[in-house]
Amino acid sequence: MTLDLFAGIPVRDYQAALRWYEQLFGEKPSFIPNDVEAVWELAEHRYVYIVQEPERAGNALVVSFVEDLRERVAAITRRGIEPVKRETYENGVTKVIYEDPEGNEIAFGGMAEDQRPGNGEPT
Repeated sequence: MTLDLFAGIPVRDYQAALRWYEQLFGEKPSFIPNDVEAVWELAEHRYVYIVQEPERAGNALVVSFVEDLRERVAAITRRGIEPVKRETYENGVTKVIYEDPEGNEIAFGGMAEDQRPGNGEPT
């Protein structure tokens, strides 16, 4: 059974949000289903979308766990977006948090490279 996951991010200003998320993800949306939604496929069957819903804007919390955290954060920085916060947990996981202009929180998490299985430590 295939399962597709869509994480929604409500926004007030669709056009401004579209530009910001294109900058964050480094690409145009994977598809635009209508005049008030844009969808990015982050991985097979895993999507993030923005939707113009002013009454709900600014309250989203989305986290994607990635293998290439350091490279991803560096690429986002090169595109002009800086994280608002970084958290590192005792288990070696780091979470890098971005906030869109409307207050929605989009974060990327990952293991420190020296904490990943296969890097000299038993699995």
